[in-house]
Amino acid sequence: MAFLKKSMGAAKKSKMTDTNLLLTITIVVFVAMYLAAVLFLGEGFLKPQAFFNMLNQNAALIIVSCGMTLVMITGGIDISVGGVVALVSMSCAVHLDHNGGSILEAVLLALGIGLAFGLIQGFLVAYLEIQPFIVTLAGMFFARGMTTIVNATQFNVAHEGFVKLKDTRIIMPEIFGTLNKHGKFIPAYIEIGVVVAILVVVILFCVLRWSKTGRKFYAVGDNNQSALMLGINVKRTKFTAHVICGLLAGIGGFVYFLHVGSGSPSHASGMEMNAIAASIIGGTMLSGGVGNIVGALFGVLSLSTIKDIVSSMGFDEAWWTGITVAAMLCIFLIIQSIVTARKSSSVAKSDG
Repeated sequence: MAFLKKSMGAAKKSKMTDTNLLLTITIVVFVAMYLAAVLFLGEGFLKPQAFFNMLNQNAALIIVSCGMTLVMITGGIDISVGGVVALVSMSCAVHLDHNGGSILEAVLLALGIGLAFGLIQGFLVAYLEIQPFIVTLAGMFFARGMTTIVNATQFNVAHEGFVKLKDTRIIMPEIFGTLNKHGKFIPAYIEIGVVVAILVVVILFCVLRWSKTGRKFYAVGDNNQSALMLGINVKRTKFTAHVICGLLAGIGGFVYFLHVGSGSPSHASGMEMNAIAASIIGGTMLSGGVGNIVGALFGVLSLSTIKDIVSSMGFDEAWWTGITVAAMLCIFLIIQSIVTARKSSSVAKSDG
């Protein structure tokens, strides 16, 4: 048993090395893209507010991608998160505007919806051992259908307290501000949702880095049988990952709602695919066992940057964005394959 633990410890160290390598590549690619945009596409990218706008627009996606990363580290996937975000957004909008509810009640409603999806889907995946793709696909269809049942139209929320909260801006230090054409100083700002997203990233980074739960996530994603032999409750670990992912989808849904300020059946369309793409670009492997929450953050920023670059170049059609994102995904999947092949080669040499 001591030898087994020693072997697993070595494997874990190797996995963390792969995680750090892929994270480094993601950060380097993001910085290179952003610098290229600054150099060749004008000063718009040079303004600090341009970067803050990426955070403002993608705060919800960052939160959802963090949850997706957790599930993917354990070897699973959750494609219901976009539907959950839409359902949360619509439910909160109806509760505030039509039912005269309070903001606190809307927050609790969002958390409740996300937690319910996480609990049910986590139970089906972990304890009934149904394929996560099938379970969460059903969850996606159910969430989208329920969104339409709650309300089938798009409308802006006029709730006074919510509007004030939505319009709240956190002013950044003056060094980040700029002067407009008339010489007037324009301060840089971020929205409340960005603060929530950063807190989620920091908390989950600490959990994965230093807690027993985080180590269990990596161990289960690496090898279920080895994790069982080490005394890890694999089913409970997978269940926990899905519950956290569902809860983060609920939080992300409210942050998304706070950004758009409306309810619509079409909200968050394709967000689940963007979350998966951001996780992969951030260095999370679909096979499990490798991933990083900070990588998810930079994966979202990389996606946003490439979309802004394509738009700035005059290719405003949606398919050009899709093509560039697909190309970017292929590149990172190839990089992951190289990293996996390198590790397999090293293991083979050590066994030999």
